Amino acid sequence: MADPTPALPAPDGATRLHLVFGDPIAQVKAPGGLSRAFAAQGRNAMLLPAHVPAAGLDAFLRGADALRNLDGMVATVPHKFAAFRHCATATERARFLQSANVLRRNADGTWHGDMTDGLGMVGALRAAGFDPAGCRALLVGAGGAGSAIALALVEAGVSSLALHDAEEARRDALLQKLAERDGAEVRAGSADPAGFDLVVNATPAGMRPEDALPVLAERLEARMFVADVITAPEETPLLRAARALSCGTQTGVGMFVAQVEVIADFLLGG
Repeated sequence: MADPTPALPAPDGATRLHLVFGDPIAQVKAPGGLSRAFAAQGRNAMLLPAHVPAAGLDAFLRGADALRNLDGMVATVPHKFAAFRHCATATERARFLQSANVLRRNADGTWHGDMTDGLGMVGALRAAGFDPAGCRALLVGAGGAGSAIALALVEAGVSSLALHDAEEARRDALLQKLAERDGAEVRAGSADPAGFDLVVNATPAGMRPEDALPVLAERLEARMFVADVITAPEETPLLRAARALSCGTQTGVGMFVAQVEVIADFLLGG
C-alpha cells in the first residue's frame, strides 16, 4: 500500500528555517507535522530538531539570534520557561504563564512568544468527545506544559482543578496565579485520582519503561477521561492502564495534532 503521507519538498537555499529544541528531542513529532503544515500554506519553510541540554541553552539562543534565515522556534521540555525569558514581546497568555513554547522573529530581530500547549490539550479533549466544562479535573505537573494546560482548563470552564506536582513550590506558585482568575476552584491535589472526571498527566513520567505512574492507577474508574502529554510512546503506561478500565483517553500525539495549525499560523506570522 502506498504511503498516504505526502512527501515534503526538498529544502534549498531560500528555505526559511524553524527549529524545535529540547532535551531529549527524539520523541518530538513536530518536525514532520509542522513542515507539512508550512507546505500546505505554500511556504518554503521547514522545522528541524535541535537537541539542546540546559547547560547549552543560552549559547544556543545567542546563536539562533544570529541566523538570519531562522524565522521561528518551538520549545519543548525542559526549556519553555527559559524560552519566555528570551522573548522581547509575548502574548498575554505567555506573559501570564511566564512560559513560551513558540517564538517567531520580530521585525527588529527579537523574538515574540506564545504558549499553545493548553489550547492543544483542550482541543484534543474536545476532539475525543470530552468537554471539560463543568468537570472536576486533576492535573499532574506544573511545568511549562502543565501550567498552560491548567490555565486552559480553567478558561474552558472546569468546576474545580486540583494540581499535583512533586515540586510543591512550583505547584503553589501556579495555584496562586490561577486563583487570580475568575472561575474554577483551584487547590493542591495528590496522585489519587478518585472523585475526578478528568485526569491529565503533564509530566515526563511514562517516557521511560522504568518510570512510576504519575497517578494511582488502581483508583481510576471507567467513567473517567484520562489524557497524557507524552508523544513517545504514544500509548503510555498510564493510558494503557486507563484503557484496560474502559476509560476514555487522549494521547500526547492527539494534543500535538490539535495545535499544529495554531502553531503553524503563529510561526508564519498569522
